[in-house]
Amino acid sequence: MKKKTIRISQISLPPGHSSEQVLEKACRMAGVKKENILHFEIIKQSIDARKKQELTYIYSANLTIPSGMRYQKNRHVTEISPVVYHPVCCGKEPLKDPVAVIGTGPAGLFCAYLLAVRGYCPVVFERGKSVDERTADVERFWEGAELLPESNVQFGEGGAGTFSDGKLNTLVKDKYGRNRFVLETFVKFGAPEEILYVNKPHIGTDLLRTVVKNMRNEIIRAGGQVFFSSKVTGFQTEQGRISSLEINHTRQFPVSAAVFAIGHSARDTFAMLYHSGVPMQPKAFAAGMRVEHPQSMINRNQYADFAGLPKLPPASYKLTHQSSGGRSVYSFCMCPGGYVVNASSEAGMLAVNGMSYHDRDSRNANSAIIVSVSPADFDNPDDPLSGLAFQRRLEQNAYEAGRGAIPQQLFGDFENNTTSTGYGAFSSCAKGKTAFANLRQIFPETLNEAFLEGMHAFARVIPEFDRQDAILSGVESRTSSPVRIPRDDSLESTVAGLYPCGEGAGYAGGITSAAMDGLKTAEAIMKKYKPANQS
Repeated sequence: MKKKTIRISQISLPPGHSSEQVLEKACRMAGVKKENILHFEIIKQSIDARKKQELTYIYSANLTIPSGMRYQKNRHVTEISPVVYHPVCCGKEPLKDPVAVIGTGPAGLFCAYLLAVRGYCPVVFERGKSVDERTADVERFWEGAELLPESNVQFGEGGAGTFSDGKLNTLVKDKYGRNRFVLETFVKFGAPEEILYVNKPHIGTDLLRTVVKNMRNEIIRAGGQVFFSSKVTGFQTEQGRISSLEINHTRQFPVSAAVFAIGHSARDTFAMLYHSGVPMQPKAFAAGMRVEHPQSMINRNQYADFAGLPKLPPASYKLTHQSSGGRSVYSFCMCPGGYVVNASSEAGMLAVNGMSYHDRDSRNANSAIIVSVSPADFDNPDDPLSGLAFQRRLEQNAYEAGRGAIPQQLFGDFENNTTSTGYGAFSSCAKGKTAFANLRQIFPETLNEAFLEGMHAFARVIPEFDRQDAILSGVESRTSSPVRIPRDDSLESTVAGLYPCGEGAGYAGGITSAAMDGLKTAEAIMKKYKPANQS
């Protein structure tokens, strides 16, 4: 039977409805009978709380119907051609040696996964431990154990996103279907199906660990290999092309190509690549602090009288401000019902991040409120590694301020430049030891001034956002990579066969966009080479 798909948008329903009611209203809007529907799929769900006395769920849905069936076409009912992800066909060049993927964050994981299921038998090197071992190390660290430089919130299976909110929304335009493929793959390996349609999808650190492990097992089942505690410490070339990798300073591993999906915190690997002749550029990023408010306060602002309804998710926000000094100030990685975590990865330095479990049931909301930083702020704007030095200086200041613990301060005391002596009406939700300190001393004063201006500006959007007892934690410095590794149209560096990939290389910003870049990089390799079993 020939079929066609129609998209129905602006399907509005009150709280407490069922998916069956979504289908029924979609059919009414399209003027078709429910019994003639061949397939029904919710594509997007969002909550409209602009009218504080009238909260509404808004849906978009697809209905598949027989091709000859008539429907009521209007601006909310249109025929579509669904985009299905179809990676490119295989190339012609045989693989003399394996393709290596360095890093198991979302970019490396999805790159390796696609290569594996297409018969390329990739070899994956991860400097950290498997996700179960890594989780145990991280939890011990939060309880007071010594930091392990190769097994922490930044390094290990799953990458930095494993200990985050697990957000999956992205602003990347996706005409090839990679975004949908990423979400469907997450669901296939254990993520909740709701991520396929909710407006701001997230998995949560607890579920993401299982998804990561299941994807690794599928890579192995499909012919790939995964090696943990295996840091790439160097590489060799022959006639301008990468020929082998040095692992842990001890052994050489021959490769035909190497995907460097190393994440934004692999500072030693950035330095190794740069000093080995791989071109790099300094890149702007942002730095600031985690800010905690009671989740109930954020819910009231978003949902008004509906706050507290059992099926409503913890509310989130997104805030931006252009400071009088020209710097952008904005919220980043907002974690409803989340935790502030010690996300350090180097001795004598301290960085924080936000993390949520799937249920987002912490009493506090937190978000990074960050200020733009450009190469002009670095000591040597022409040095590609100068952004790393800027980050490290902030993290050293934070470590010293908190004497190794997460330094915290109430917003009112930050503004008055005095150290806090206790919490206000609510206390912090933090993973890791905390200590009161004066966070003003961590940052250049130009960043402090922009941060203060932004907090007061945000209070005009969310009342009491600048409340005196809002809890600040420092320092949020790993917002994005401070370097970019240039690549050409084939996605290779000037070193042939070396593929910079993902957030660390400067081509993504978050789990989904990094995963999409991993797919894109795998496609470039597949376009050039035959699968391993055909070489």
